[in-house]
Amino acid sequence: MQDQRANQSSASERARASSTSTQVTVSEVGPRDGLQSISQLMRTADKKAWIHALYNAGLREIEVGSFVPAKVLPQMADTSELVEYASRLPGLAVAVLVPNLKGAEAAVLAGANKITIPFSCSETHSLKNVRRTHEQMIREIHAVGDYLQSLPKQTRPHFEGGLSTAFGCTLEGDVPESRVVDFAEILIKAGCDEVGLSDTTGYANPAQVRRLIRKVHERVGADKLTGIHLHNTRGLGLANAVTAIDEGLTTIDASQGGLGGCPFAPGASGNIVTEDLVFMLEAMGISTGIDYGRLMAARQLLSDALPGEPLYGMVPLAGLPKNFKSS
Repeated sequence: MQDQRANQSSASERARASSTSTQVTVSEVGPRDGLQSISQLMRTADKKAWIHALYNAGLREIEVGSFVPAKVLPQMADTSELVEYASRLPGLAVAVLVPNLKGAEAAVLAGANKITIPFSCSETHSLKNVRRTHEQMIREIHAVGDYLQSLPKQTRPHFEGGLSTAFGCTLEGDVPESRVVDFAEILIKAGCDEVGLSDTTGYANPAQVRRLIRKVHERVGADKLTGIHLHNTRGLGLANAVTAIDEGLTTIDASQGGLGGCPFAPGASGNIVTEDLVFMLEAMGISTGIDYGRLMAARQLLSDALPGEPLYGMVPLAGLPKNFKSS
């Protein structure tokens, strides 16, 4: 009982600290994860205008695309051009997803600051998503890690291993937490600078998020897990985000308008909505550096560029509370 009270006290202290002093990076993944999941093709000029509007709103990490074959995801065919464009915006961390060494080489050539390689903890999903077994993906990650280490430090992008389906899989069901933790350690040893947890299928709940973060931190260190990618498929996205922040994570992925979801995981709809996440954090006194009015202007650009595409979010629907002030 005494240990239980100590754990509860420790959790309360973390929560108080996060609500009073934390600054959270909201990483906008709409241009990649959002657009890859819809049928409409957004014009490159409109993507650039949207990225610029997000930047003007204060977003300082934007995942602008993925280096995958255009025949697989035609929405991502202009990623190289978008990386080159976004790289000219001062202070912006330009992030991309890469499935393999070839994609990593293209990302470096274009000038990306951060690359994420997806590693599905569900092998069934891995075969659907990147057409590789776990063993094949680990070899690929080793190859990417070796390649990046061969580059001059000043040109080397940050390398994240994204632990997909970390909280469950629509194809396999439960994914053992011990497996996720083991893979986190394997990816760090393979050359990743850090790992990120991804609720690809929207299965996560706050208790599960808390347990898994603590287990991964214990295994590889808190500095090797600082970010999480959440979906709001079952309405728990923001609750999971608060839990992640209470556990010390400082980067939360979100998609403007709630666009997105993995096209290779049936039923995996709904990234958490950037607008709702920013409002929640600012209302809690957690600084994001994002101007809400400009964020809504970026949303309007997105809506105009994708006529008829549903956009989600409770705060855009209800509006800000009277006299609301951000932190």
